Amino acid sequence: MNLAVLWTNCPGWSIILSIGQRLFFRDCFEVTRCKDAFTSSPRGGTERPILIITTENLKKIMPNLTPQKRALYLPFLNRVMEEYEISNPFRCAHFLAQLAHESGELRYMEEIWGPTAAQNRYEPPGLLAEKLGNTERGDGKRFKGRGPIQITGRRNYELYGQLLGVDLVSNPALAATPQIAFSIAGLYWRTNGLNQLADIDDIVSITKRINGGVNGLAERRAYCKRAKEVLFATRTAVTPSTPAPLMRGFEAVREETSPRARASAGSTGKATDKSGQQQ
Repeated sequence: MNLAVLWTNCPGWSIILSIGQRLFFRDCFEVTRCKDAFTSSPRGGTERPILIITTENLKKIMPNLTPQKRALYLPFLNRVMEEYEISNPFRCAHFLAQLAHESGELRYMEEIWGPTAAQNRYEPPGLLAEKLGNTERGDGKRFKGRGPIQITGRRNYELYGQLLGVDLVSNPALAATPQIAFSIAGLYWRTNGLNQLADIDDIVSITKRINGGVNGLAERRAYCKRAKEVLFATRTAVTPSTPAPLMRGFEAVREETSPRARASAGSTGKATDKSGQQQ
């Protein structure tokens, strides 16, 4: 269905996207000038509004993020949300909530390395190292969690590097730079159907696809609620897809040490992670 769009650059006015559906933008939400407010969709032809997160928006949603990092990350965050169609306040709220939880409000773009006993299990040989695609000595530290969704393991670095056209295997530290880190997060978000789940406000399914379970769900809900209050989001019904969750090492460690996993190991001879597969 073609979208009928009425636009104004006055704060507090509404953008009407379709009959009976409104997105309200208050003083805390910026829309660019009329000639710049819409862009062609990658699907061709259809135009959509570009939503711009302001410094004040981000400060309210992630109050523990320093002003210096806020200024550094905000341009990359806005670019990625535009590129990967995180293009309405509901999608923005869910996206920012998940990143806030996973990265400690964007304060930690690299996994803190000990190594701990759990991190030692990233190293080959071993079941966890195999799941992460770690094949060489030192791969555990080399391909530790990086970026706002903490990609981990040689296999993920190779996959997202290929998709973005960047050699992350030879240069794994690039995954923690704003240019690449937010691109990985946006790419994972869109290709795994998380925009559609955000449209129907399904934070449980979004969390499962990122986390593999529902760890930290209460905090994710709190961030999402705060973001919605800032962004004044609405919802649109969309049917989601069902890809596998993102596999990260520390989550597999936690799952394999749970009572249920130990019971499963006793009956099958080995423990399995919550997803059972590597994306």
